Amino acid sequence: MTPRVRAPELPQDQPWLNTEKPLSLKELKGRVVILDFWTYCCINCLHILPDLKYLEQKYPDNLTVIGVHAAKFDNEKEVENIRQAVLRYDVEHPVLVDSGFEVWQQYAVRAWPTLMLIDPEGYVIGYVAGEGNREVLDRLVEQVIQDHTKKGTINPGEISIILEKQRQPLSTPLAFPGKVLADEESDRLFISDSGHHRIVVSNLAGKVIEVIGTGKSGLTDGSFAEAQFFAPQGMAFDAVNQLLYVADTENHVLRSIDFNNQVVKTIAGTGEQTYQIRPPSGNGLETALNSPWDLTKEGNILFIAMAGSHQIWEMYLGTGRIRTYAGNGQEACIDDVLTQAAFAQPSGIASDGQELFVADSEVSSIRAVGLGEKPQVRTVCGSGELFGFGDIDNEGFEVRLQHCLGVDYAQNFLWVADTYNHKIKRVNPQTGKCETILGDGTSGHQNGQGVQTKFSEPGGLSVTSDRLFIADTNNHAIRQVDLATLTVSTVELVGL
Repeated sequence: MTPRVRAPELPQDQPWLNTEKPLSLKELKGRVVILDFWTYCCINCLHILPDLKYLEQKYPDNLTVIGVHAAKFDNEKEVENIRQAVLRYDVEHPVLVDSGFEVWQQYAVRAWPTLMLIDPEGYVIGYVAGEGNREVLDRLVEQVIQDHTKKGTINPGEISIILEKQRQPLSTPLAFPGKVLADEESDRLFISDSGHHRIVVSNLAGKVIEVIGTGKSGLTDGSFAEAQFFAPQGMAFDAVNQLLYVADTENHVLRSIDFNNQVVKTIAGTGEQTYQIRPPSGNGLETALNSPWDLTKEGNILFIAMAGSHQIWEMYLGTGRIRTYAGNGQEACIDDVLTQAAFAQPSGIASDGQELFVADSEVSSIRAVGLGEKPQVRTVCGSGELFGFGDIDNEGFEVRLQHCLGVDYAQNFLWVADTYNHKIKRVNPQTGKCETILGDGTSGHQNGQGVQTKFSEPGGLSVTSDRLFIADTNNHAIRQVDLATLTVSTVELVGL
């Protein structure tokens, strides 16, 4: 008979979020406990949050979920940054900050995400790693509750927790805006108000023209007032047809916003996440997607940074067909022909007409994907290694970025949102030379000039002929930069 393993006690001297005081397994005796070992940069970790919410709501009297946050990147070790992630992703269970990997090591965890199941008597009874395990966990939790109800070792009831969102209610006009897109010709600024699940449209001066979406998460097509999104991110604009394409990330779909007819409709995705790495090409509305994060349009083709499957996809807008363009689905940094190349959570995409440029976040690198004959994938700058990160301006593989999420191309340069370094950098796409243009490298909200400014996890940017607009995600703001003087100011959104 296999000996039972008692679950190691949780530390009381580390920071905890979403709770008044540290929790102990001793006081949770009589309840089923799931420890979720996660980190907030990781797309796979984000994918299981809905599964955990489902289980918490199904077994409120018998189950406690505790997030154990073990950081991949230096920036993720900061308690305030984790608090912002808890608010951004609406995490409603207690979170223990395990920056020293103490709990991770005690439980012999090897991968993000890992879910550890503890029975009401305080023994580890199993674990699952990776995503897509909702049904397995549901059956397991139900069985454990039944067994311990018979044994008389279950102790139903609720535990009292105070959520960060109760402690720190968000009252800003924008909430965690993920991406921004400026269109100079029509004098419009499109903002993914990701935390409010809507798209805000203003003129370039900040006067609000349209608010698209109810502000509640959902997947509903229809008029601007009735449409619903779920944490939308990147956008691409078709000025001729007055269509805005949106990566509706947590719905795993692509949407189109028709300004002529004032309607929103789904153009690709089924609303369910796919776990297939190599799906055949198919009809857009019949093909399940996996966390589309950013978009760029070349001619009649929409290119998609598909963060969840570590690939670049393409959609033919004329026919509605969609397929993988580059990436074998492995999470890595491999330069090769399109089918053999690999990406790691691509989260930003732009184009100069000859190549696609990709902010490849988990390898903290900028990649280029060819569009011509015999196209190849190459690394423009960054270490090209999983978890190879830092903050070094240099050339090519000597450059260090930290979880970059945004990229745009203008006037022969790439502008990069170096998200976890809280900086904006400029890269020569041919030589790979990278230089810091804005931000002093510390999180904050400070206007001014050049590197005397501060941002907080900027996630997206968009360049016009004379200005740069930045989605300053954790500051809940859009910042603008005068490119002639590198002076940074905050866009005041009038009428939101």
